[in-house]
Amino acid sequence: MSAFSDALSVTSGGLMSQAARLRVVSENIANVDTPGYHRKLLSFHMTNDDSSLSRVEPGDVDLSRVPLDEVYDPSHPLADETGRYLGSNVDLMIELADAREAQRSYEANLKMFDQTRQMSSALLDLLRR
Repeated sequence: MSAFSDALSVTSGGLMSQAARLRVVSENIANVDTPGYHRKLLSFHMTNDDSSLSRVEPGDVDLSRVPLDEVYDPSHPLADETGRYLGSNVDLMIELADAREAQRSYEANLKMFDQTRQMSSALLDLLRR
């Protein structure tokens, strides 16, 4: 039965990691028009338990080093004497692609979790007979 618990542990780590990724991507999408907002990037790292089992976990959230866009809008309250202010460096198309990828990875991990649970349940049913 430890193989089932190992599989559930690995898939739950994937679920938590992709959920964290979706949270960061949604924050970026929500702030796409916020002046001075730097895109957040989530890193992942591998962890080893007491066994030889490795699983992924969300790491630190870093800020993108891509320069902020200059926006020309003389009527904006943050505009300088040239009529420009610093916008965000979030690209909506990249964020939407990242959100779709994270969603599909989450769904794949969820399907593996459910299949492992079903196999474990079927094995218990067989052992009861």
